[in-house]
Amino acid sequence: MTTMTETSARFREFKMPDVGEGLTEAEILKWFVQPGDTVTDGQVVCEVETAKAAVELPIPFDGVVHELRFPEGTTVDVGQVIIAIDVAPGSGDAPAPAAAAPAQEPVEAPEAEAEPKGRTPVLVGYGVAESSTKRRPRKGAAAAPAAAAVAAAVQAELNGHGAPAPAPAAPAPAGASAAPAPASAPAGGRPLAKPPVRKLAKDLGIDLATVVPTGKDGIITREDVHAAAAPAAAEAPAAVASPVAPEAPAAAVPAAVSDSARETRIPVKGVRKAIAQAMVGSAFTAPHVTEFVTVDVTRTMKLVAELKEDKDMAGVRVNPLLLIAKALLVAIKRNPEVNAAWDEANQEIVQKHYVNLGIAAATPRGLIVPNIKDAHDKTLPQLAEALGELVTTARDGKTSPAAMAGGTVTITNVGVFGVDTGTPILNPGESAILAVGAIKLQPWVHKGKVKPRQVTTLALSFDHRLVDGELGSKVLADVAAILEQPKRLITWA
Repeated sequence: MTTMTETSARFREFKMPDVGEGLTEAEILKWFVQPGDTVTDGQVVCEVETAKAAVELPIPFDGVVHELRFPEGTTVDVGQVIIAIDVAPGSGDAPAPAAAAPAQEPVEAPEAEAEPKGRTPVLVGYGVAESSTKRRPRKGAAAAPAAAAVAAAVQAELNGHGAPAPAPAAPAPAGASAAPAPASAPAGGRPLAKPPVRKLAKDLGIDLATVVPTGKDGIITREDVHAAAAPAAAEAPAAVASPVAPEAPAAAVPAAVSDSARETRIPVKGVRKAIAQAMVGSAFTAPHVTEFVTVDVTRTMKLVAELKEDKDMAGVRVNPLLLIAKALLVAIKRNPEVNAAWDEANQEIVQKHYVNLGIAAATPRGLIVPNIKDAHDKTLPQLAEALGELVTTARDGKTSPAAMAGGTVTITNVGVFGVDTGTPILNPGESAILAVGAIKLQPWVHKGKVKPRQVTTLALSFDHRLVDGELGSKVLADVAAILEQPKRLITWA
């Protein structure tokens, strides 16, 4: 099923699909087409970023781009139309193609235009949560026409159109301001604004009740908030309120404005927002325990050097992470109880008979954890190939939501940043995570003598509901033993 609707026999609309697992919104990162461009079925028209990854969206039919509904950088709800396609160009007169609308918060479609009840269309191959099709009814609908009228009058004055504001029905009380009251708040409710706009207002220190809306039905847009935050916007309403007052020197810019030179505010959205929510949920849901061990990995480093020259490993990347991953897989095979999940709803421990090995990867969009499916079944060359593809895809920002779902245990290599160790937080739904510190040449007692050896520190965090201290210690000790004596990969595997 595709996310499109037929507006007529000639024009079709493509809606923002749910490209993940019940996601509710996505940000348009880049348009690859413009109005007037010819598109074909399956052609990628834009790239969007969800709370999990950046995803390219293909169009499901042929035609000519008629209109882009949103500009780049706009966050769009799942189910909203993002592009209109003329599927029968040249068959008659049609409105001129339009570029993407100015960046403002989209408003909900009228009830008459709503889709029939049922499952929201999704991108082929992905599911959707039933709750994602439901919307909270907008409050204050009865006050919207009056709010829009007042907003239009104020905006006309601010734009210099010269159209006077409508005369009040009765004289204003003595001492009252002649400025129209902000129309953003319905008769008995809070101001109308989308959640991202409320977040923007909060970041800028703007009270939405004081903002004059210009959006449809009295909804406050991003531009309204920015206008309220600017010094010029603070002076303009005063001019409207007292048109006959003599001109006065411009007021000095408040000192608080200079804070922008001392601070930078970065909106939390997309992958970064998902990371924050997941880590808070994990930290305060699963009881974490972390154990540490320092180990001599000199023999492992020698094996890495030998494998790089092995013809069977030609064409794949061989590094310490490869052998650490294999060591963890062998440790899980020896201690299968560690590979489990906690089912809160049914109060059950779910033991997994497969290992989807997550690898934490730092990307320009934040830390993501794609996983290697059925890693326990892979040979060393296959595991090396899978690791290489995973890292390359992550760095290119092309990791799919499916690649990040279903992980069972994770490895995070903090050693690449020169860090000795850490206390990693569990990836939600997983039982354990292994942090690998930097491998350094250190003095070490080897065969009764102090010698320089390659040494690292491992840290294993686990969910104490699933893994007790004994089991966690056994897994960590097995990993350390394999890295100290890599020949155990053969005898224990």
